[in-house]
Amino acid sequence: MASTLPKVPPLPVIHAVDRIRHRLAALQRRLVPGHVALREIQMGGFLAQAVHAAAALGIADALAAGPRQPGDLARTIGADEDGLRRLMRVLISFEVFAQRTDGAYALTRVSRALRGDAPVSLRDLFLFFGSEYHRGHWSHLHDAVRTGHAVGPVLDGMSFFDYTAEHRELGELFDRAMTSVSNLAIAPLLAAYDFGRFGTIVDVGAGHGSLLIEILRHTEARRGVIFDLPEVVAGLQDQINRHELTDCLTVETGSFFDTVPKGGDAYILKHIVHDWSDTEAEHLLRTARAAMDPEATLLLIEMVLPAHKRPHASKFIDLEMLVNAPGRERTRDEYGNLLARSGFALTRVVPTASADSVVEARPMR
Repeated sequence: MASTLPKVPPLPVIHAVDRIRHRLAALQRRLVPGHVALREIQMGGFLAQAVHAAAALGIADALAAGPRQPGDLARTIGADEDGLRRLMRVLISFEVFAQRTDGAYALTRVSRALRGDAPVSLRDLFLFFGSEYHRGHWSHLHDAVRTGHAVGPVLDGMSFFDYTAEHRELGELFDRAMTSVSNLAIAPLLAAYDFGRFGTIVDVGAGHGSLLIEILRHTEARRGVIFDLPEVVAGLQDQINRHELTDCLTVETGSFFDTVPKGGDAYILKHIVHDWSDTEAEHLLRTARAAMDPEATLLLIEMVLPAHKRPHASKFIDLEMLVNAPGRERTRDEYGNLLARSGFALTRVVPTASADSVVEARPMR
């Protein structure tokens, strides 16, 4: 079942490059007047929306077959040629796209990830986070900071997950966006942690099952169980069949607040706990604990807030939680305390080359 994974640089190299990038960026900010540095930060919002526009227009997909002249590309995507030139001028300056000497637009290594058929595509991620729905919520960040409560449920009249269940087009876009985020982390996770030592792995709140499918394909793990709500896993059997995993991978449905499948050697909760308040997170962890044998292992895959003051994805996602959900990102100590209250003992935190870490815990005796 094993196959080749993308190579992941060693963690010391990743950390060294991260520190160098931070120091260079900090030096650049110190060399310019404060208002100039602040203006550049503000322009970053424009850049993200420009990439969203490229994703919505399908520019990367239209360039997949090769470079195209501006007029030809504009006709293909149904855009105004002058408007396209103005958009591409910005994106080319950040090397998202390239322009050849004959004037034709072309993909770069960056924009290849905007193609819908890319091995790891971020097209849906940009479509969701650049959407009117999401931008509208983030325009109320100051209200969330002032009150300490998420504004999303107030604006929607219900929780985010209830809202996306009712508005399935948005919900499906969100599911695809989160799958793309999950795919980014798979190779670093498999490089950093030995999932193959477990016989049966239960992925709780597994979504489309990408992580567990890759674990079974690339490690010695023998059996997997994908567990999520019925509407989330609908149609997943076709993917299981395509990967020839019907003999070792099954799908079960339900809510992790009510029950979790029994019999696993390891239980994965990936990007689940951070969605919930401490009270709700403790509830779902106790539900998992009730299903686990004493020798089973709990694996929380989360962005653990670092102690350093450098930029880190977890710090931004923590604001996303503040705006839209009752949850939060947590430090190592906060995870340790939450796990202890839920009947677990934190054994270790394993960092990866991505922003995710594996928070490993065992049931308390």
